[in-house]
Amino acid sequence: MLTRAALFCLLAAPAFAASDWSPAAKSRARLLADAQGAGLQIELAPGAITYWRDPGDAGVPPTFDFAGSTNLASAEVDFPAPERIPEPDGSVAFGYRGGVVLPIRVTAADPAKPVRLAAKVNYAVCEKICLPARATGEIVWPGGADAALGEARAKVPRPVAAEALGAIATPMGPKAWRLCLSAAPRELFLEAPEGVWIASRRGADARCYALTWQQAPEGAKPPFAVLLTVEDAEGASETKVTLADP
Repeated sequence: MLTRAALFCLLAAPAFAASDWSPAAKSRARLLADAQGAGLQIELAPGAITYWRDPGDAGVPPTFDFAGSTNLASAEVDFPAPERIPEPDGSVAFGYRGGVVLPIRVTAADPAKPVRLAAKVNYAVCEKICLPARATGEIVWPGGADAALGEARAKVPRPVAAEALGAIATPMGPKAWRLCLSAAPRELFLEAPEGVWIASRRGADARCYALTWQQAPEGAKPPFAVLLTVEDAEGASETKVTLADP
């Protein structure tokens, strides 16, 4: 049950809640809040990119520090599905052009009181060269209504069972697998456990990918549980599959 003070805070919340912009190299960032949660909005200069949670062949993913917050039990950052972005050196980055809003799921330690969400964020911005960027901001949650946050949440991959995508990984050798889906995706991103690098290449059958184990920490061996982010005409979804020994 809300206290009178907390209820006053909610009723007095503005229709749109945002922190001040934090300017950085070829970018700026700020916190947003609405009734459902919060988010980090990054705007990028023309031609600049920033990175997904898995940056691809090169780059740095964003990191978040919410230690300065009050009445915060947890803050979990979600990532809209990325783009595959070719780099001048022939590598491929996974990230965003123009800008992105990263939704943040906020849980209050005391649900009867508002959360003061304070964030310190480090991220990278790349154009011809890559530059580190830093943003800080504070905001009170719950906030008002914000269309940008709603649109960003709609782009976050929805968790599904592997069976829903027809995802099956078949061993093809000691360090190779064939991954097939029931339908050809528009895009697929594969995230392996920390320290493990598994390359993926789409085959002649557009529903299938050849996976090859390139690198792993000493002593590591299959089975590996990998996270798949799959984009199709209906949006983005994610699921886990296991890469086992033959």
